[in-house]
Amino acid sequence: MTHQKLDISVYREANETIVVLTGEIDLHTAPRLSAAVDAALVEDPVRVVLDMRGVTFCDSRGLGTLVILARAAARSRAVLVLANLGDFLKRLLAVSGIGEHFVIREPATDPADSPSLGLSDVEETGTDSGQTLGRPDPGQEPRR
Repeated sequence: MTHQKLDISVYREANETIVVLTGEIDLHTAPRLSAAVDAALVEDPVRVVLDMRGVTFCDSRGLGTLVILARAAARSRAVLVLANLGDFLKRLLAVSGIGEHFVIREPATDPADSPSLGLSDVEETGTDSGQTLGRPDPGQEPRR
């Protein structure tokens, strides 16, 4: 049995760390994704952006890993942002019912924008309350 791979590239910008993913997120590759995001969180970014434009597959382990990573980011006072989701990932998040718990960064829809949108030309949508994923309310004392 041949296991597909997941290529991970990490870029740091002023307020965010961008983790570019290409390949499959599954039982075999999820631990590497977790390690990359955990390493990014050590540097205390405001946001960790997962650029998922190149993700071709995501199983239940991959979805679970995304939830765990969002919780880890919240504990670090950062936000995990899912960017450049393909149609299958949007459907998967919607059908599983967990999509509303993530901050989703969509490409801007202005027709004047260039055909190749970078991460700087995007809109963020979704719930960023953090309550569902375990991030405390900013004015609330953390639970122990």
